Amino acid sequence: MSFDTLIIGGGVAGIQCALVLASAKDKAYAQGKKVGIIMHQRASHLQNALFNNVLGLPPGTLGKDILSDGKKQLAKMYPHVDQMENEKVTAVIDDDAGYKVITNKNEYITKNVVVALNYAKPFNIVGLEQYIERHSRANAMKDRIQLRNFNHLIKEGLYCCGTIAGWRSQFAIAAGSGASVATDILTVWNDHIPTKIHDKNKS
Repeated sequence: MSFDTLIIGGGVAGIQCALVLASAKDKAYAQGKKVGIIMHQRASHLQNALFNNVLGLPPGTLGKDILSDGKKQLAKMYPHVDQMENEKVTAVIDDDAGYKVITNKNEYITKNVVVALNYAKPFNIVGLEQYIERHSRANAMKDRIQLRNFNHLIKEGLYCCGTIAGWRSQFAIAAGSGASVATDILTVWNDHIPTKIHDKNKS
């Protein structure tokens, strides 16, 4: 299966990235673009989170509910995005067409890869080891990691967002990081014209 963008990780950064990319579906530059997300969520730190301080979320919101509701929102609003369940990525390899993403079940070809995993060890994805470094914003005692990047870009076609990009483990920061990567990819699709997507009230 081939994609224009394949997101690895179904936490807040990954789902937010998918939502923004998918919402551009009616734009000329995004038509025909195929987006997928590998919904590996079991390792997400969101599973055990409780939120009282996030704008727009009712106090007491549970992270596990956000994960579940986020998957449903993506499927309902943007069914053209492929959600791959119960797959774990084992390798991201350079390919003539972009990248080959290998999981425990399948192989995918994609022009863009977005790594949206958490910042905990171990990180065992072949092809990405050379980019691992100490996390720049986490407590050093916790021994967290990030992927070396400049403003989310590791190298052409390879992005990271959320804590693995070096951001703090804060819901709003992770969501913003995912949205930022999505708008960067949309900008590339739009012949490098700076691009953002806003939903508009049609009434």
